[in-house]
Amino acid sequence: MQRILIVEDVFETRNWLIDLAKDAFTGAEITAVATVREARRALRWMPDLALIDLGLPDGSGLDVLRAIRESGSETLCVVTTVMGDDATVVAALSAGADGYLLKESPRAVLAGQLARISEGIPPLSPAIARRIMEHFRRTGPVMDEHTSLTRRELEVLALIARGMRNTEVAAELNLAVTTVAGYIKTIYRKLGISSRAEAAWHAASMGLSETEPRKPD
Repeated sequence: MQRILIVEDVFETRNWLIDLAKDAFTGAEITAVATVREARRALRWMPDLALIDLGLPDGSGLDVLRAIRESGSETLCVVTTVMGDDATVVAALSAGADGYLLKESPRAVLAGQLARISEGIPPLSPAIARRIMEHFRRTGPVMDEHTSLTRRELEVLALIARGMRNTEVAAELNLAVTTVAGYIKTIYRKLGISSRAEAAWHAASMGLSETEPRKPD
């Protein structure tokens, strides 16, 4: 991660997150803002990673998440908040969050979880991971995932679960980026999900996380 955007309105917490990002990504260029409006302007900088608080003076961090997704940017978005209730977690994942970290966790733990993004592991606080698993147990798709996804869709799912961006998946499978985006949209629809964090959970449950996709002959 070379460029990191931090969206946090509390001065002390903003500085704490800056130090956290420095611990996780040595040498990264970091920009920190305090409002939704400033975050929207900062998106022109095209950050690789955004750490987003939800409660902001002029709106919600969900507005920032949606703006990033609507822009077509491949910025990885991680919610950093104190709110861990089901409704908030589901809303953030539905808006496109790639990870969800609770600020109450020890700094060393959070830094480690962020650093593992490069390994394709979504940064999720343990309590949030448990909530996601419980959510899918209650509301997950009733169809069998293996039979509902085509071989190509399984290949794409495996790659995005490993943390690859759309452009990287396209290069790996010799596809157009727009084609990959179409596959991801279809995968999300079939699995009833809306974020890469959820996609990674499904890939792990399907045994795809460590699977190396086979290219077509």
